[in-house]
Amino acid sequence: MAKRPTLTSHRQQGNPPCSSHFSRALIRVYWPACCACPVRICRVYSLTIVIASAVVCLLIGLGLGLLAGRRSSAEGKKYREVERKLDQVIQDKRAYEDEVVEHFAKTAKLLNGLTDSYRDVHNHLATGAATLCQGQGPISLERLQSAGDDAEIPSHLANIQPPLDYAPKSSPEEKGMLNEEFGLERVKREKAESAVEGAVGGTVESKAKDAGESKAKAEKA
Repeated sequence: MAKRPTLTSHRQQGNPPCSSHFSRALIRVYWPACCACPVRICRVYSLTIVIASAVVCLLIGLGLGLLAGRRSSAEGKKYREVERKLDQVIQDKRAYEDEVVEHFAKTAKLLNGLTDSYRDVHNHLATGAATLCQGQGPISLERLQSAGDDAEIPSHLANIQPPLDYAPKSSPEEKGMLNEEFGLERVKREKAESAVEGAVGGTVESKAKDAGESKAKAEKA
């Protein structure tokens, strides 16, 4: 009985398999392209070559990624640092504003409580003084608030006299220091005297000049 050739013997010999020695199903599994053309030799890549190529591509990609990341790492780190500081400043500002609002709210509350306490203490003392001192004690706040209208002027303040002028006067008709025209008469008097003196001086100078001219004419004649 003749020995049937195997797939390994044909691979070692370099001859393409054909449908006369192997079934079409076996040929379709190992050499799909040989089904259409039995004479064509199909090139089969081993799994080791594929894995090695994938590893090399992966290493190349990792190298390029590390290089790009190293270039952008400094800028990215600086940007993240600035963003972190900005967030911290915003949080500190909000916390400070909350503390300020809380402080003034608590201060207003304490002042209101202090005012109420002072009013209660004053009313208590005024009531006790009025009871124990037979109405000669201090006036309570309730009585002050219900005393009358604030717009009403008291009777002792209704007639107010202007201040008196105690400056010395040479005559009753002379105006005092509180008068708005005080001192104006003296200024007017001084101006009038200076004008009179100027007029008198001009007259004397003109007379002297005329006398000198007449004397010079007489000497020439």
